[in-house]
Amino acid sequence: MLEKYFNYKKHKTNFRTEVIAGVTTFLTMAYIMFLNPFILSGEFAGPDKGFFDFGAVFTATILATAVACFIMAFYGKTWPIGLAPGMGINAFVAFGVVAGMGYTPQQALGAVLVAGVLFLIISLTPIRAWLINSIPKSLKLGIGAGIGLFLAIIGLEIMGVVADHPVTLVTLGDLSQPIVLLGCAAFVAMVVLEKLKVKGNIIIGILVFSIIAWITGLGKFNGLVSSPPPMTYLFEFDLSAALTASMSTVIFTLLFIDFFDTAGTLTSVANVAGKIDNKGRVQDINKAMLSDSVGTVAGALMGTTTVTSYVESGAGVKAGGKTGMTSLVIGILFLLCLFFSPLATSLPKEIDGAALLYVAVLFVRNITDIEWDDISESAPAILCMITMPLTYSISNGIALAFVAYALIKVFTGKASTTSPAIWVIATLSLISFIVA
Repeated sequence: MLEKYFNYKKHKTNFRTEVIAGVTTFLTMAYIMFLNPFILSGEFAGPDKGFFDFGAVFTATILATAVACFIMAFYGKTWPIGLAPGMGINAFVAFGVVAGMGYTPQQALGAVLVAGVLFLIISLTPIRAWLINSIPKSLKLGIGAGIGLFLAIIGLEIMGVVADHPVTLVTLGDLSQPIVLLGCAAFVAMVVLEKLKVKGNIIIGILVFSIIAWITGLGKFNGLVSSPPPMTYLFEFDLSAALTASMSTVIFTLLFIDFFDTAGTLTSVANVAGKIDNKGRVQDINKAMLSDSVGTVAGALMGTTTVTSYVESGAGVKAGGKTGMTSLVIGILFLLCLFFSPLATSLPKEIDGAALLYVAVLFVRNITDIEWDDISESAPAILCMITMPLTYSISNGIALAFVAYALIKVFTGKASTTSPAIWVIATLSLISFIVA
């Protein structure tokens, strides 16, 4: 049945290869089941501090991931893609929207839902291609790197490597603490494992160093399995705040990041999978983007942040994955992890912080492709990268970058050659600053 549906022969693959590919991708992205609830709960602060409930997000993360992977498997069936709540977006929602702007988790989920619906609409219209081609490469790369630096400062703070300071704002943390050093060692180990081409380096680093923490008494082991935590936020989204002017910037940021993250990931995976035709067009990208957008809507309904395609899917493609069967395997494996919530709560925050820092490195390393010789292109990208961590806001970084880019093009005489999308986004960004 599966062979007939996924047409293994046509794609020159087989059941065994697809399963191996699915397992490979799962290992590379399994960390999200721990990091997403960790981030959204605000370092295990819990709902009493205004953040999300850890257990509820853990369950929602796994179920949303599984549902999104199943949609990709059976609708976008030529795409061996893993999907899950996106890194960067979750930090933006937790620290920017909930903690920073004072919105409740339910109101934040309302914004995620609206952004997902808009993404769905865009995926069904010619606007998709127009937007992809309209945003300059330098801004896309700058935004990605800025998100990485935003994640880095959060990760370093969680690890205890960076601490608050009343004068300099930040300073070096207490590196004499054994748990801080263990977190640093975990980060180094993840990098080394990646260099040695070990699949699942992040999840291996998290589990190995957490075990070390438990054995040495630096961490508390709360158990391995239990019944899944209740889905506190299931259909609990609040649309009232999402429809206000002050939330428009949030929705735009969620939409922007998800849209271009998905497009970039699919293009990257398509290159590896040989899904780009002679004219440079990605085959069947409409089905993949539609599957991604439906996954985002499903995630918001379940109680987690924006679901997006994972670039780690490339590992599964390199392992031979060529069909949606790979996505199906990923979804099934995540479902099997539904009962590991005690393990998730046992992970020391310093180890989770190390994983977050490693993910940040992956975001930042693409800055090499920015047009550094053209300052009109590189300057807005740099502004974006600097602003995001320093203002603790992804949306501020995006807005300032687009405004700066538009102004630079005006005063360098290139306004007429600049895409209308730039002017629209820059204008909306200025309005958002004025309204705020």
